[in-house]
Amino acid sequence: MFKEFREFAMRGNVVDMAVGIIIGAAFGAIVTSLVNDLLMPPLGLIIGQIDASDFFLVLKEGLPPGPYASMEAARAAGAVTLNFGLFINKVVNFVIVAFAVFLLVKGVNSLKRRDAGKAAEAPAPREEVLLLTEIRDALVRK
Repeated sequence: MFKEFREFAMRGNVVDMAVGIIIGAAFGAIVTSLVNDLLMPPLGLIIGQIDASDFFLVLKEGLPPGPYASMEAARAAGAVTLNFGLFINKVVNFVIVAFAVFLLVKGVNSLKRRDAGKAAEAPAPREEVLLLTEIRDALVRK
């Protein structure tokens, strides 16, 4: 059973997938930092708050009752909050990752089309090459 698993794990597609997952996780961390550290603070300033991830709506106040300065303060008081700022961050993360994947797929597809065009443009083999191929195949059959 271990031998079968090793053969499965060492196939090219599985190794490629593992590399893709590792790179995707690292890319996700970069995008999260881009959104949380570079995009959302200026957006929060424009809207009037320092950090957009701190946008929340108190559904049920805790003890002591609000207003709460931050989401952490509301959580510490036991308040029930609707954290739409965090949701906005996640949506922006998704859009950036989806756009990056779109660009990657578009690039791979254009390379495939270019390679397919080169294959179609390849000249047909010469007549003597075809004849030699037939002779070789006939010798192999004997």
